[in-house]
Formats: sequence, structure tokens, C-alpha cells
Amino acid sequence: MSAHIPVVCSTRNPHLERLGGPQAVARLVDAFYLAMDTREDARAIRAMHAPDLAHTKAIVVKYLVEWMGGEKAYSAERGTPMLRRRHHPFDIDAGARGAWMACMRQALAQTCTDAGLRQELDAAFWKIADHIKNTI
Repeated sequence: MSAHIPVVCSTRNPHLERLGGPQAVARLVDAFYLAMDTREDARAIRAMHAPDLAHTKAIVVKYLVEWMGGEKAYSAERGTPMLRRRHHPFDIDAGARGAWMACMRQALAQTCTDAGLRQELDAAFWKIADHIKNTI
């Protein structure tokens, strides 16, 4: 008789732990929106947001915490992310995508000390930014 060996599948994403937890995600989001507020090349994408970013920041923190393998508060409150649909009302072209990535890269440089993680997150954020692009 053979012993039953359970198969354990792990879809756990270690990025949240490597970054430093939900507080580190909040710092990343703060740095991202500060970059958006101050970078000349981000003026067009900043104009797509409300003047007060508090609500947007809270949503993005929840999304990123979940996306990085943490608590599923975003989906519990807002459902499936559907990022492309949520951004459809805005014209997001290659320039907007590039500005968004410039802000995210600046925020990552300021808040993520792990160079390997920065590179992994940069590649993952690029996929998201490119997916959201909806205008030529």
C-alpha cells in the first residue's frame, strides 16, 4: 500500500513580503502619486485624477496589496479588478503609459531597496500599463 502524499499548489506571490508588507505598498503609492504631482511629463495623467487623491490612493493600495499576494480586500470591496475597463473612459496612449511608468519607476527607486524586486515589479507594472493602453 502506498502512502497518500498530498499535492500542494502554491500561487503565493512573495512580492508583498519582499517589499515590506502593506505599509511599504502604501509608501510606494504615496511616492507614485507624489511623482505624478511633480513630474512635468505626468501632467496629462495627473489630470485624469480627482484633485484630492486620498480615495484613489486607498483603492490603489488595496489593489496592489492583493496583486502582490496579500489580503483580498480590493476584490471583496470592488469585485474583479478589470483594469482596462476601469480606465476605458480615459485616453491612454503610449505617452500616458510612459508617463505612468516613469512615475512608478521613480516611486520604486525611492521605496524599494531590493534591486531584483524592483526589476521584477517594473516588468510586471509594464505589463499592466501596456494592457491599459487604449489609444494609439
